[in-house]
Amino acid sequence: MSINTKIDFIYLSEPDMIKAGVTNMPLCVDTMEEMFVLLYKGDYRMAGPNNDSHGAMITFPDESPFPTMPKPTADRRLMAMPAYLGGSFQTSGVKWYSSNIANREKGLPRSILTMTLNDIDTGAPLAFMSANLLSAYRTGAIPGVGARHLARKDSKVIGLLGPGVMGKTTVAAFIAACPKVDTIKVRGRGQKNLDIFIAWVKETFPQITTIQTVDSVEAVVRDSDLVSYCNSGEVGDPSTYPIVKREWIKPGAFLAMPASCSLDEGMNEAEVRKVLDNTGLYEAWYEEVPKPAHNVIPLIGMRYMDMVEEGKLTMDDLEDLGKIVSGNAPGRQNDEEIIILSVGGMPVEDVAWATVVYRNALEKGIGVKLNLWDEPVLR
Repeated sequence: MSINTKIDFIYLSEPDMIKAGVTNMPLCVDTMEEMFVLLYKGDYRMAGPNNDSHGAMITFPDESPFPTMPKPTADRRLMAMPAYLGGSFQTSGVKWYSSNIANREKGLPRSILTMTLNDIDTGAPLAFMSANLLSAYRTGAIPGVGARHLARKDSKVIGLLGPGVMGKTTVAAFIAACPKVDTIKVRGRGQKNLDIFIAWVKETFPQITTIQTVDSVEAVVRDSDLVSYCNSGEVGDPSTYPIVKREWIKPGAFLAMPASCSLDEGMNEAEVRKVLDNTGLYEAWYEEVPKPAHNVIPLIGMRYMDMVEEGKLTMDDLEDLGKIVSGNAPGRQNDEEIIILSVGGMPVEDVAWATVVYRNALEKGIGVKLNLWDEPVLR
């Protein structure tokens, strides 16, 4: 009896990924919701001793005897982000994350990402794909999942800091979760990015009747039902991170924060519900990085972990989004409560969305078939 040892996989370029549905935000939000249920059940694995690590990153010294070694410039990142996801997915994969803010001077995105999806039984590659859109949409979808469970259903006003890629996908997810949204307030660094963002909103979401550019972080937050900071910037000094002040926030607001953020004392009060997208992720980060952790990883979830260490909060003060999505903890309980979600990003999200897009591509015959081997030379 002959054994078939041939291994083929498909290559999906960015245009192929678009054809296969990578920009379908409502479907992405659905997929992330399914992923969160598996996360809460424990039917997943990421890297690290607690299976919750964000990934493994190459770091560079400030000074090196090798003149060709890269410097640790702003947002310089070379990182492998592996994961396995069970349930209906039953796949594994790794996103390779390469990033340098200086790319913009070359007309390139800050990050250039690729994804390899693998068969969980043999480990054989199923697909090698462009992952910039994959990553952007799965990141944006997490605030959308949060909004489904934690935002007021009658939310109409989005307040956005940072109109870049992450800002666009977060807006798309907010609108998927809260279809009554008709107003966006946005603050950006430059007019060019603002103009691009406004044109994109007008083309993509004709139901948005008001787009207002504002000149302060306070104006972003005040009177907004849905708030997100999607800014980029230097990490290290939390006093330079954009702040959220309790006095700015309207009753019933939902805040989803996938970027650097600091909070005033009023935001630490018990009446403000504090939700993490995956508690284990922040615990893993806290074990891996120097302290205070918020100086290294600028997410509000890391500020909470510092506060737990300082005795200002307990882990019981922090809620888990997976537990809420699974129905084992309450979502929004009334129209007045203020809820803030820390969005860290996880490789299980990449595996989930990559699997859905890959299966769509197979069904539609999209992509280029590549051959690894017919028979391996070494066994």
